[in-house]
Amino acid sequence: MQPKSPPKYLAGYPPALVEQVHRLIEQGRLAEMLLQKYPSVHGVRTDKALYDYVSEIKNTYLRNVGQLSKVMFDSRLQVIRHALGTHTSISRVQGTKLQAKREIRIASIFRDMPLEFLRMIAVHEIAHMKERGHDKAFYQLCRHMEPSYHQIEFDLRTCLSYMEITGQPLWAVTAPLPPELPV
Repeated sequence: MQPKSPPKYLAGYPPALVEQVHRLIEQGRLAEMLLQKYPSVHGVRTDKALYDYVSEIKNTYLRNVGQLSKVMFDSRLQVIRHALGTHTSISRVQGTKLQAKREIRIASIFRDMPLEFLRMIAVHEIAHMKERGHDKAFYQLCRHMEPSYHQIEFDLRTCLSYMEITGQPLWAVTAPLPPELPV
């Protein structure tokens, strides 16, 4: 049997920590730990609700950075871009004015995850509106908006590793029942 390569989500962490996550998965304890810490999924189901949620965070912490043009869940994001979220800025000249459009796209997988994970991704993408690179100032801004940013990021990465290794989601979302037809 060949040794498992660490999941790409944990690539930057110390080997001992990655091995500990692998042991918890093999023992069937990681899912239980994550479900206990993050028991349920959020209620942000539509792109409009996501736009409102992300805009509220942005307006609370970065009012002077500019407005968001679009915020949406993107089902192709993880496959095509190998990313969990993206932030794009497009500037266009229209007559004598310069117009900027800013978009945030979040992988659709976050529809069925806890609010803490969605918030961490939203905070990450909002921080890119002010700080382009992943440097010290960027992570300080992330921690300013979400004090538990690093712990939530690690928990998210362990969750994604679990899902990659086992092929199973952790949170089951039940579809609402269709309305009853009149008799």
